[in-house]
Amino acid sequence: MVRHPACAPQVLVLAAVPAQPVRRRRPALGEPAPEFTARNQFGETVELSALRGARGVVVMFYPYAFSRICGSELAEIHDRWSEFAALGVRLLAISCDSVHTLRAYAEELGGSESGAVEFDLLSDHWPHGQIAKSYDAFNAELGCPTRDTFVLDAELTVRAVVSAPQSDARNIEDLVESLQGL
Repeated sequence: MVRHPACAPQVLVLAAVPAQPVRRRRPALGEPAPEFTARNQFGETVELSALRGARGVVVMFYPYAFSRICGSELAEIHDRWSEFAALGVRLLAISCDSVHTLRAYAEELGGSESGAVEFDLLSDHWPHGQIAKSYDAFNAELGCPTRDTFVLDAELTVRAVVSAPQSDARNIEDLVESLQGL
């Protein structure tokens, strides 16, 4: 049997190509933080570069919304927000959850439908984990960010890194102390 070439099976290969090369090395102290743009729990766009000049920025990666450990960390930050506000910092909590999931999570954390947490929950959903990967804060085996926090100064330079094992909550007091040094 002879097939016409137009009837031959076709193979279509689709590949995701990031807009910028994905950095696979953790930014060192004194280096500029990798730039990113993401949407928060309200669907608003947040660009790291737009925060240049703020007293400080916290880029906090967490594995999953609605998980026990992440929930306790973010609830503690919510409960202690007056300390963060007094330091004049902007907190960006990043997971690979969708914007819709983050909205529901914010409502649960804030205790209302207004999503009243004082900080941004950013979605690194698609391309999956690209922001976390650019900070070398992604666990490929689990498919989620690691529990790493980067403290940036007004010029968006990395000034401190606070890390915890995936199975343990990070010490929020350590984070507050690193912010006091800015």
